Amino acid sequence: MFHDLSNGAAESNGRMLKAPSMNTRYDIIFTGRVQGVGFRATTVNVAQGFAIVGWVRNEFDGSVRCVAEGDAAELDRFVAAVKGAMEGFVRDARISRSPGTGEFRGFHVRH
Repeated sequence: MFHDLSNGAAESNGRMLKAPSMNTRYDIIFTGRVQGVGFRATTVNVAQGFAIVGWVRNEFDGSVRCVAEGDAAELDRFVAAVKGAMEGFVRDARISRSPGTGEFRGFHVRH
């Protein structure tokens, strides 16, 4: 069990653990048949397995936008996992990278 501490660290069974780095932001545009197929719910579910925070939402042009922060390698694994979970629906995933802002807590669907 993990307990959040105010200094950004976590405690597990009495041991201090370093908080995951949220130093990178990925702004991802998924295209293909990505609306009406459970894409957002799947993305939230996949995100629970990674040390990332952010959100996912449908766009008016039929794409899905996801903004996520975490370690770059963790974000790469997350994007690959979403594409794998939605294989056959994702045509492309365009990623814009920038420094993380630390503004997010958790990962959710944004409307």
